[in-house]
Amino acid sequence: MSILRLATARTAAVPSRPQNRILQQHTLPFSALAPVAKQVTVTFVEPDGAEIEATGEEGTNLMELAHENDVDLEGACEGACACSTCHVILEDKIYDELPEPSDEENDMLDLAFGLTDTSRLGCQVELTPDMEGMRIKLPSATRNFYVDGAKPAHH
Repeated sequence: MSILRLATARTAAVPSRPQNRILQQHTLPFSALAPVAKQVTVTFVEPDGAEIEATGEEGTNLMELAHENDVDLEGACEGACACSTCHVILEDKIYDELPEPSDEENDMLDLAFGLTDTSRLGCQVELTPDMEGMRIKLPSATRNFYVDGAKPAHH
């Protein structure tokens, strides 16, 4: 008798146990146990005043959210904190609640066009429930030293 047939024969011969049936009836799939990410809606304000409302899951960074919603925010380094093309201008209240920018982010912000006191890199700011309804201003220009004017395609 082959090993496979022997294993099948033994499995078929084992009576089901009542406690196993109880566990099987009340076991939820793993995905049902995962916490549900809160949806956060913000408004991107383009330099010409046009507004684009975007909704994303908590933890999504502003650059990714912009790309998912066809907002004209560059992100030449694709979120590696190696450029300033995802520069955004935040509301005072939200800016004050965020952790301080890292040294790397500050170095890149020094290269940003139209820097303000509440400027951040969109790739470094993640959505939180406190940002619900926030307005995010986009600067009138960016500096892309890699290929000026190049914009990454939405994946």
